[in-house]
Formats: sequence, C-alpha cells, structure tokens
Amino acid sequence: MNFHTSHRLLFASAGLLFLFLSLTIAVLPAFQMQKTQPLADIEFRSDLAEHGRALYVKEGCGTCHTQFVRDLEMDAPYGRGSVAGDYALENPPLLGTQRTGPDLANIGVRQPSDTWQLIHLYNPRAVVNASAMPGYPWYFQALEEAPDDAVVVPVPPAFVPKNKVVIATEDALAIVEYLKSLKQVEIK
Repeated sequence: MNFHTSHRLLFASAGLLFLFLSLTIAVLPAFQMQKTQPLADIEFRSDLAEHGRALYVKEGCGTCHTQFVRDLEMDAPYGRGSVAGDYALENPPLLGTQRTGPDLANIGVRQPSDTWQLIHLYNPRAVVNASAMPGYPWYFQALEEAPDDAVVVPVPPAFVPKNKVVIATEDALAIVEYLKSLKQVEIK
C-alpha cells in the first residue's frame, strides 16, 4: 500500500498523530499540573476576597491585566517570575490575556493601600493620569452625607459630583480585598 494514494492509511496516520500530539501537549501536562503543590506560605483567600475574585471575573479584568509574571528583566517591577506553585490553589488560574494594564500577580505587595485601590477603582485617572482603564463607579455611591458606618473614599474633588462624598459598597471592598490577596510568596 502506498501512503500517498491510500486515503485510509493517510487519515489513520493523521488521526494517530493528532491523538499523540493531543496527549503529549495537553492531556499529560494537565495531569502533571494537578499534582503541583502550593508554595509553602500561600494563604487561602477570605470569603470577601473570593467574592471580589468573582466580580473581577465578571467585569472582565483579565482581558487587560495578567496575573503571570514572566521571568524577564522587563517584568521585574511586577515581582519574581511566576511558577506553577503560585496557582495550585487557583481554580481556574486567572492568567489573563494581554497586558494593556500592569500585571497584578503581586499587586497586594506592590500597592497594599485600600484607599489607593478604591480611588483607582472609582476613577483610575484620579491616581494615574494616563490610565486607559475604565472606572467602575457603579461599585460606589455618591451621597450628600456619609452614614456613620460607611467607608468614605477620598476621591479628589475634580472627580466627584459637586457637594457629594463617595462611599464604597461591599462589592467595591470585595474587589479591593481580592486585589490585596494577590501576593507572591518567597520561594524556599
């Protein structure tokens, strides 16, 4: 039988090659990754941070922000290079698709301020003038007077409706809690 003239042999060979490549490139590495142990000092997230993670996914933040630091000199400001153990507790890991905004894998260490994160979430240009990120004002309330138990966000006056104060909702606090939970631990 000639390989080039036998359709059965050609399709069988292509099918076997596809099966072999699928197993070696996708299936076997996936099984190997399931055996990955988390790094020693990784902590489980609080329920509030998990709620923030769900909102992060809902808002599509991973479209512009990655959570995977490459082991390159240009990525050094974001943290150390990511390793598989960083994601052992993630289901699924939120690696992102591009870097329109900065990498967030270590944002909890780089920018731990609740105030900064809340202002940035309300209107990114209030803290980073050239930011391309959209604001998320629906996670806040603009009121004439803040209730006693409210978290008042000190947004610069140019970004707040006249005679109003900005109050963070529970969802805004959850997103910030999630961002603060994104910390790389030291590899031992």
